[in-house]
Amino acid sequence: MKKLLLSLIAVSALAFTTQAQTEKGKFMLGGDVEFNSTKENGASKSDTKFNIVPSVGYFISDNFAIGTGVGFGFAKDQTATTATPNAAIKTQEFVVAPFARYYKGINESFKFFGQLSVPMAFGNNKVTTDGDNYTKVSKYNNVGVALSPGFAFFPSKKFGIEFSVQGISYNNDSVKDNNGTKIGGSDKSFNIGANFFAPKIGVQFYL
Repeated sequence: MKKLLLSLIAVSALAFTTQAQTEKGKFMLGGDVEFNSTKENGASKSDTKFNIVPSVGYFISDNFAIGTGVGFGFAKDQTATTATPNAAIKTQEFVVAPFARYYKGINESFKFFGQLSVPMAFGNNKVTTDGDNYTKVSKYNNVGVALSPGFAFFPSKKFGIEFSVQGISYNNDSVKDNNGTKIGGSDKSFNIGANFFAPKIGVQFYL
């Protein structure tokens, strides 16, 4: 009887540990941060790109969370020529990315997950020829849908390290000039597949 009681306690403790991070009523805090700097051969300055999108999710049931990310993106591309050595294009955008995520436990430390997200970006493009004075030339909207698989490793109950890949995605870009007239129509793209040699790595906190 004593051994049976101890066994039941051990199984209960394992089940609690496995589910503790992703049980109903918990919050998950994380986000994406990206920075790139590339310098073309012969260029005097580098192209730069920076994105930061913090996110928060809430588990409405065990292993199932909904939430959103809200952030900012910035990019600067050098377009210098001999005639305009300081020319550049600057892009700024506001990002919103609601999502739903479901976890499937393997053991107390590893869980697979699938995430459906709807990333949206609203921004503008500005140009300069002297490197200082920028003029707005267009604005754009980007709306997408993405289904991404991944897995999470939990070194503790409140901290997880994630590895995910891009699975299926669809994007619709629309660019307009300052008068609201579309430039070049809409650019739609659909992608399917996953590059397992270039995963996204992130962290989440579970509270």
